[in-house]
Amino acid sequence: MKIGVYGGAFNPPHLGHIAAAQAVFALLKLDKLLLIPTGHPPHKRFPPESPTPEQRLELSRLAAEQTGDSVEVLDLELRQSGTSYTAETLTYLRSLYPEDELWLLMGTDMFLTLHAWREPQEIFNQAGIAAFGRTEADCESLFSVQRAYLYQHYPQARIFTLTIPGVVDVSSTELRRQLAEGKGGNLLAPAVYGYILREGLYGTTADLKHLPLELLRPVALSFLDHRRIPHVLGTEQEAIRLAMRWGGDVEQARRAALLHDCTKRLSPEEHFALAERYRTNLDSLERQAPKLLHAKTGAALAEALFGTEDAVTSAIRWHTTGRAHMTLLEKIIYLADYTEPNRNFPGVDRLRQVCQENLDAGMLLGLEMTIREMGGAPIHPNTLEARDALKGN
Repeated sequence: MKIGVYGGAFNPPHLGHIAAAQAVFALLKLDKLLLIPTGHPPHKRFPPESPTPEQRLELSRLAAEQTGDSVEVLDLELRQSGTSYTAETLTYLRSLYPEDELWLLMGTDMFLTLHAWREPQEIFNQAGIAAFGRTEADCESLFSVQRAYLYQHYPQARIFTLTIPGVVDVSSTELRRQLAEGKGGNLLAPAVYGYILREGLYGTTADLKHLPLELLRPVALSFLDHRRIPHVLGTEQEAIRLAMRWGGDVEQARRAALLHDCTKRLSPEEHFALAERYRTNLDSLERQAPKLLHAKTGAALAEALFGTEDAVTSAIRWHTTGRAHMTLLEKIIYLADYTEPNRNFPGVDRLRQVCQENLDAGMLLGLEMTIREMGGAPIHPNTLEARDALKGN
């Protein structure tokens, strides 16, 4: 197996980091990429008011997810109390992957000073070097001189260099300055930018309770597993369509759609803790069926953190089970979640068609499909009551 090792301060991790990782991953045909945020680098100090190690780890995780499932973020350097040295990290990784081929990824500046690092001989013994330029400028003149020097002094070295055309070229220092001025979001993956805003990092001062939709979207995405992002954006798209078709409040529909799964990735224990924190009552079935928990805890979090209106909070709360006599917005979010464009199951096209013809008929069909899909599993009473109310029982 070929494994890439990409270390750095990632303060913050931006689109340049992501593009470089993707390019090297493809060109070297790597099987796995290890992203390792630096703990205490020997060559620089972190600026005052930098994120905590835990926050940098989360930023790195959110950035790594943009490159796919083959990327793993390790906290091994963040857990160290002393200075982080690449040679020691590679020695440790070699113990984990004794039979695999390691490649150390780095930018131009790091490559040009590699001979001055601690124990360069050990670095070359443990891994090949994959150096990349982050601009369209021709880096080969610099790369060639350094390659010749390294091959002369370290004959066993394996070196691969490339320039990545069109890659975002920005220094982390400049990006931090832009973020403090309310700019720079376009240089970050949306979920990374959202996490920065909600944590108030790098001098950002977003008012979470009064976020415009263009800022609510990245903040909402920062709560999600990357595999759920297409679903949430699809739910927003379908919620807009249904709200426009049936005279609903489009902005409320978008806010509810963006936040409806904001606690979906939590463990049952985390859901229970959140419910206790916000004094949210959970019934016995909800406590036994983890997939039901996120509707109530999501509604509680949305109200507490984002100050959502009662109508939006309620739409999030009932988007999983439904309830008797649902409001227009509650129906829109329930059905948008069910029929968003990424959904692909038998009957979904028919359900979409019915929703455009008659919203209540769409609700009834959706509820009956849900009940059938449950088979012999317990069905929440609210779902049965919602169906019966629509049938006039």
